[in-house]
Order: sequence, then structure tokens, then C-alpha cells
Amino acid sequence: MNEKSRSRSAARLAAVQALYQHAMEKTPVAQLLHEFHQHRLGAEIEDEQYAEADVAFFDDVVKGTAARLEEIDGLIEAKLADGWSLGRIDRTLHQILRAGTYELLARPDVPVGSVINEYLDVAHAFFDAKDTRFANGLLDGIAKDVRR
Repeated sequence: MNEKSRSRSAARLAAVQALYQHAMEKTPVAQLLHEFHQHRLGAEIEDEQYAEADVAFFDDVVKGTAARLEEIDGLIEAKLADGWSLGRIDRTLHQILRAGTYELLARPDVPVGSVINEYLDVAHAFFDAKDTRFANGLLDGIAKDVRR
């Protein structure tokens, strides 16, 4: 994996964490970005050095996702099986799906396969294979709708 890929992967993971914080604590986006820029991106936490994140990419995913939440949640909800609602989705998984959906919608410069694989990697960090397959199916369905 080259440096740009590594820094974008780090940005995606951080974006999911920031979106989770935004959803749970209602932290304003500007404050969140500042906090992550100052204390999280590329930082050493518990003796673990985090990869240097692509800050502009991180900012775009967080700001863009937050700005288009209603549209993004509508696309996710449209792909859920009958009887399912957004409320049934684990909160972390929901943020992964939101960020992935945003990229599929707004970042045509990133290939569909890259978007899906990157967010599945993030999902693997938190979930078992069943939840990761669920995310894969949803993001794939959304990609078919928004990228033609």
C-alpha cells in the first residue's frame, strides 16, 4: 500500500470515529474537526503511532457526510430489508455506512471498489464477518444506485 492509500485509510477510520462522536455527543462539526486535527490525526495514543491521515480527505468525508445526513440515511434505509430500520443498525456500523455512502455519492474520483473495500476494512476492525457482509451488500447496492 502506498503512502497516499495509507493516509486515506487512516483518514477514513478517523472520519468514522469523528462521525460516531458527532452522532453520540452532538459535537458541532467545526469543533470535532479541530479536536481531531489537534489531538487525533497522526497522534500517538497508548503507545501506538497512528498513520498520518490525509487531513483534507478526512475533512471532506466528515463535513460532507454531516451536511448530507438526511440524503445519506435515506439511501441506506432504502436498501434495508423489510422490517429493518436505521435504529436497528449498530451505531458504529451506521457511521461506516454513512461515510461509505458519502464517498460513493460525492467522490467520483475514488473507484467504487476502493470505497467499498476501504470501509469493509474499517468494519473488520469492529465487527465479525456477518456484519461486514451486511455492510458489503448495502454499500454495493447503494453504489449501483448512485454510480452509473
